Amino acid sequence: MRKIAILGSTGSIGTQTLDVVREHGDIEVVALSCGRNIDLIEKQVREFKPKLVSVWNEADAKALKTSLSDMDVKVSYGMEGLIETATIDESEILVTAIVGMLGIRPTIEAIKAHKDIALANKETLVTAGHIIMPLAKKHGVKILPVDSEHSAIFQSLQGNENNKINRILLTASGGPFRGRKLDELKNIKVEDALKHPNWSMGRKITIDSSTLVNKGLEVIEAKWLFGVDLDQICVVVHPQSVIHSAVEYEDGAVIAQLGTADMRLPIQYAIYYPYRHALSGKRLDLFELGSMTFEKPDTDTFVGLKLAMEAGIKGGNMTTAFNAANEKAVAMFLDRKISYLQITEIIEAAMNNCSFIENPDVEQILATEQDVYDFINSRW
Repeated sequence: MRKIAILGSTGSIGTQTLDVVREHGDIEVVALSCGRNIDLIEKQVREFKPKLVSVWNEADAKALKTSLSDMDVKVSYGMEGLIETATIDESEILVTAIVGMLGIRPTIEAIKAHKDIALANKETLVTAGHIIMPLAKKHGVKILPVDSEHSAIFQSLQGNENNKINRILLTASGGPFRGRKLDELKNIKVEDALKHPNWSMGRKITIDSSTLVNKGLEVIEAKWLFGVDLDQICVVVHPQSVIHSAVEYEDGAVIAQLGTADMRLPIQYAIYYPYRHALSGKRLDLFELGSMTFEKPDTDTFVGLKLAMEAGIKGGNMTTAFNAANEKAVAMFLDRKISYLQITEIIEAAMNNCSFIENPDVEQILATEQDVYDFINSRW
């Protein structure tokens, strides 16, 4: 019986993780957390009967505690609740599916508590990879990627631990605006950017996919996960989203992971690693597919990818400035306070304003995040 805790159980990855749990009878959910979706998490608690549930604010916690008064479950809230969820004694694996830098502290504490991490919260490694990866090694903890691309790389590395990586081929769908130029993006509306051609994801990551910022975050994450230099990571636009990523070895051989656009597969692989189990759903039909195409990313139009590479090369707290500015700008775009193209304008301005710290600790990372928010609030 696998025992898991989930940070962000009401979001896209969280709900699909619970779909995997439903499909198999050998996973016990011991703790759940969410932000403000109280109605859904109450339903989840009643179905999966965890020992602990956590929400973000105290008022919601009190309301949920009243609603669940007939259940034997502890209700917590805030950062303390997230950390309690992440470190609960009974769990073996923590699925980190919350969005943003909120995941850093709980992930660190889970590693210290010797929990394996099924990582869907890419911001944790983007901003604190220099802290997380050595800590995981020190405590003998596995970091198991849940992002489809990083899971594909991870799967392509199995059995090749002693073989030298030449390149990582990180695939990207190109998003809903692939092939368009800057002038064609001036009047993009929220509804347009939320129409991803292949994947069903949360609102924030769907916007990130449309700007290619998400791919930039994934490049930085891949650097930390797989111990490669940024110049060993090649982004390949692959509109069909069938090859989820690949690894090229020093002899020229390329090993790739292919499949349908179904996030349950990488989620399930992380939970059951190193074993595979049956999974319902559509299978890849190469005859139906017919052909696959590949393109170089247009970084003149999709500036977010270029800015991410610059942040990754600079390192230090510059990746935090990049990430925090994007989080804030995307939230403002979703609230219709800025235009689509202003997302990357804000990111670039925040990076230029950043006071560089080469090897930031957690407090300095979080201070950089706040500085970026303050800067953006003062300008936009």
